Amino acid sequence: MIKAIVFDMDGLLVDSEPIWHRARIETFGADRLRWTQADQEHVMGSHTETWAAYVAERLEHQYTVPEVIEQVVRQMEVFYRESVPYMPGAREIFGKLDGQFTLGLASGSPYRLIHAVLESAGWTDMFVNVLSTDELPHGKPAPDAYLESARRLNIPVEQIAIFEDSANGILSGRAAGVRVIAVPSSYQRPPADTLAKADQVIESLADFSPDMLKNW
Repeated sequence: MIKAIVFDMDGLLVDSEPIWHRARIETFGADRLRWTQADQEHVMGSHTETWAAYVAERLEHQYTVPEVIEQVVRQMEVFYRESVPYMPGAREIFGKLDGQFTLGLASGSPYRLIHAVLESAGWTDMFVNVLSTDELPHGKPAPDAYLESARRLNIPVEQIAIFEDSANGILSGRAAGVRVIAVPSSYQRPPADTLAKADQVIESLADFSPDMLKNW
């Protein structure tokens, strides 16, 4: 029986991947940061130091990893404070859950961006636990995010369902032993063999029904 649901944030609740792309390019300039779709796919779902180290390498170490983090995250904060780009069904799904489940959030974003989204969206009281993988030894696809979420929620992994959009997130949930509902990213759809590892695949949060959880 499912007692808790843990949400990813970027690409699932918030259409953030185009915003991340824009922030990286506007921060460093398209002439200096030759950022491709392959680069974007490589860092999706990873925690902050991982993608920042990758960006620093792509910039031939003209900036340190902390400098990359500070500049890009500061630009992301500006964008989120202006407007949160919700994914289809993101605002409505919490009404569908209707207080039946304990809710958590596990994101690869740093806390300052998570809080910027939650405050702008009016979701600050929505989640019992909010976790950034930045404070863990390993980000997604390692299982740390969902194992730690289960520990903090004090609910066994087999009684937790998660929503994830990225390949790294799906693999993280599968490795942790939680039930995985995949909502494939429209920005970079996970490979078919990765989607096959999910317990349920829906094309949008708007397609979700709590009935999907009844037999778990």
